[in-house]
Amino acid sequence: MAGGQERELRRRIKSVQSTRKITKAMELIAASQIARAQSRIAANRPYRDGMVRIIREAAKADPAAAGKLLGTPETLSHVVVLVIVGDRGLSGAYNSSVLRAAERLVASLKADNKAVSVVAVGKKALNYFRFRGIDVTHSFLGFSDKPTFADARDVAAATSSLFLDGTAEQVLLVSMRFLSAATQSVEIRQLLPIPEPESDEEPGAPSALEGYTEFEPEVQDLLVDLAPVALESEVFTALLEGSASFHTSQQRAMAAATENADELVRSLTRVMNRARQDSITTEIMEIVGGAEALRQEKEHA
Repeated sequence: MAGGQERELRRRIKSVQSTRKITKAMELIAASQIARAQSRIAANRPYRDGMVRIIREAAKADPAAAGKLLGTPETLSHVVVLVIVGDRGLSGAYNSSVLRAAERLVASLKADNKAVSVVAVGKKALNYFRFRGIDVTHSFLGFSDKPTFADARDVAAATSSLFLDGTAEQVLLVSMRFLSAATQSVEIRQLLPIPEPESDEEPGAPSALEGYTEFEPEVQDLLVDLAPVALESEVFTALLEGSASFHTSQQRAMAAATENADELVRSLTRVMNRARQDSITTEIMEIVGGAEALRQEKEHA
């Protein structure tokens, strides 16, 4: 009995050790991707800040011309919700946190009698909404780990189509905001209409241009051209931050899984050693008992 238990424990230890090799490899791969994702976010920041600065200056030059492209819509009947998650799991609460926030947002909008069109980026989002009976207008798969600007352009085009043709009055984004390697948070924010420019004094806001700015073509025509480009920039930023958040969450999840595997191996090894000791003790007792029986038999002979 003890020998069979020992063999079973050996098999379990070997299985856990094999799993540990996988989780450790995934942890190292994710860790190597974090630095690359952070560098892409840093490289994209000047372009995004420049786009925000141009939008701000145009809005200041002619607020009336901004029309429905800037600000917050007064009435809502149709809202587009863009959800950005990963194509893969094994990343802790990254996917589930964003998807639960998106589901609550969709439910809240529908409860207010608003039509909702969902645009999903990531295989996990598509499967999640399908399982819950939520229609997905457009879905994009296969690039959440390493998004390109071409991917952002495709997502932005699908997201803005209902807004530009007048069907929807607002486009909202639900994604993970990458603040640092230690901090990520779920973010829900408005993409279209373009939010009102932040004040120049707000920390982290792009500095305003100094002096007089003259626009060519007119501000109204310029904003019509800039709105899709600005949306592409914001979507690309969200994709990059989502990618960095995914790799960070996966690195933490795989590190925890590796630690749990090490602890499980130690625990199973202790149990196996105890089983071996019991087996050896039983064998010794059987040998001693047999020897004692032979001795007594000789004495009575």
